Amino acid sequence: MKIIKAKDYDDMSRKAANIISAQVIMKPNCVLGLATGSTPIGTYAQLVDWYNKGDLDFSGVTTVNLDEYKGLTRDNDQSYYYFMHDNLFGKVNVDLKRTFLPNGTEADSEKACRDYDQVIADVGGVDLQLLGLGHNGHIGFNEPGDTFVAQTHCVDLAESTIKANQRFFASIDEVPRQAYTMGIRTIMQAKKILVVVSGADKAKIVKEAFFGAITPKVQASVLQLHNDVIVVADEAALSELAL
Repeated sequence: MKIIKAKDYDDMSRKAANIISAQVIMKPNCVLGLATGSTPIGTYAQLVDWYNKGDLDFSGVTTVNLDEYKGLTRDNDQSYYYFMHDNLFGKVNVDLKRTFLPNGTEADSEKACRDYDQVIADVGGVDLQLLGLGHNGHIGFNEPGDTFVAQTHCVDLAESTIKANQRFFASIDEVPRQAYTMGIRTIMQAKKILVVVSGADKAKIVKEAFFGAITPKVQASVLQLHNDVIVVADEAALSELAL
């Protein structure tokens, strides 16, 4: 695991975007695993800026997203489909037919998960997977538990995650209670993993996840076993580490 220290959020975003852009340049037909949430927004903005300057071409890229809320339609402004179009897909020349997310409107959880695992298999797996890090150590919506769930599955969201996502909704009652998410094995099968982390409120979980015991109680701790992980974090997020 390689840890890259950034000065602040903007610096973290640029450094992460550099890694993603290098992947796209080196392999124009690569498969990018993408994440949502507030942390990667700056990274996507930087990629869009470089695209607008003519430095990046996404025309050959395929994307698969980590997760999607169950029950939200694609036109709902809190769906992750909407998020990705608002922050990246609608601003670059990626082929929308090659952008994939779990189908949040599929009521049959087993079918939704089975279909998404097939999508990931059909595109040949992920070259670079972008991840954020939840306050409780979740990656995607893989919440703390007794096991590492291997494949795409339907998750009952932890109360801490529901509260963290409340700021995006009019009220906590509107926050979905379930989501479809890639499983840990699927994430770990990515050739390269890039984790972006920002803020002093993440300092404790950064230390626990990347320097503590490997346990499903802290799902991100499993990343210690991957042979190519880069963590790009700002000074505040790394404040509990002696780097």
